[in-house]
Amino acid sequence: MNGGVQFMSTFFLFASPESQLDMEVTTETSSEWAMQDFYTLRRDVEAISERAEEIRASAGLQQLEEELAALEMKAADSSFWDDRAKAQETLLALTDVKDKIKLLTDFKTQVEDAETIVKLTEEMDSIDTGLLEEAANIIKELNKALDRFELTQLLSGPYDKEGAVISITAGAGGTDAQDWADMLLRMYVRWGEKQRYKTRVVEKSMGEEAGIKSATIELEGRYAYGYLSGEKGTHRIVRQSPFNAKGLRQKEADDKSKHFLHDVHTQTSFSGVEVMPLLPEESMDVEIPEEDLEISFSRGAVEKEKLTAFCLLMIGRGEITTSKQDKGSKPLKAKLLVIAEEQRASEIKQIRGDAVKAEWGQQIRNYVFHPYKLVKDVRTGYETSDITSVMDGELEPFIKAYLKFKFSMTLSKQN
Repeated sequence: MNGGVQFMSTFFLFASPESQLDMEVTTETSSEWAMQDFYTLRRDVEAISERAEEIRASAGLQQLEEELAALEMKAADSSFWDDRAKAQETLLALTDVKDKIKLLTDFKTQVEDAETIVKLTEEMDSIDTGLLEEAANIIKELNKALDRFELTQLLSGPYDKEGAVISITAGAGGTDAQDWADMLLRMYVRWGEKQRYKTRVVEKSMGEEAGIKSATIELEGRYAYGYLSGEKGTHRIVRQSPFNAKGLRQKEADDKSKHFLHDVHTQTSFSGVEVMPLLPEESMDVEIPEEDLEISFSRGAVEKEKLTAFCLLMIGRGEITTSKQDKGSKPLKAKLLVIAEEQRASEIKQIRGDAVKAEWGQQIRNYVFHPYKLVKDVRTGYETSDITSVMDGELEPFIKAYLKFKFSMTLSKQN
């Protein structure tokens, strides 16, 4: 046994000098790559440090801390709850300021963590790739957080901090449009889940053959409405239709030994998307003159005396909203609040215009699956060929581009 071990050792030490040389070259090459990674990391840490400091300075941390102290003093007053509405408003403002201060503090902490890793690496005899990877992950996540913080700075609307209600309606295009509406439903649900919002489909009307006629999604979370408000409009898809002339989904029909594939048609379809704020019950008070509203009710087919649905029309807008559920009044109130806010903001011109028309010439974004792959926002010009990621909920670039576009338009109007 010992002789065998000695033989193997001799073979390793003396029989293959080329192998030893290869190992030395490989080790040297790995060390060089590690050094390059370290230099790149150090530059990235310096850049992220400057960016975080600029954002912290522009956010006015000292002013926020003074605002927090004033709000806490107000909340501690013995008469604070005499006016519940104002008290709730103050508590919300208090939470916002606390969250913002914590976020700005976290930015500094994460930068310091990355800087510590750089200093440790400089003092070590050899580079620890595990530490480099940890620092790289810190920088990646911090960049995402800084991007999101910058976006929130562009949100200043009265309901931008609220959750969101998305209503999707199939438009022109028949069964293809209903399938397209279903694809949009999945896209927004995936986006909400990735943002860690509480996302749920509260209402869905299935299509006759496939897809959906309409659906409503609720997303609970800060700034959901602000981020998604730019999604309101008509969304157009161009693709090879997976349906035949009768509206049946493309499928392979097994006829014993033969497979038959339905013809594929090129199709353009549309779906409309409405976005409203998801408001807490205490903020749902709005007064609209009775002469501005028309309300009609539907009775059940079996129980004639039972009301099963209602329809609301706001005169002058041509906008109709219906609901078949008891809790349907909540999104109706939310929509009325948005309309009322728009009317207050401009006495002559409506800011958001009429209801979404899911038809040709009205689209805000085109999704082309065939003959090439491209998603392009008509308003901002932002586009990407990665249509798979977009349909999987990667909407951040489009949201960011629209918010910047909206902000620049606001500035130009002011000037």
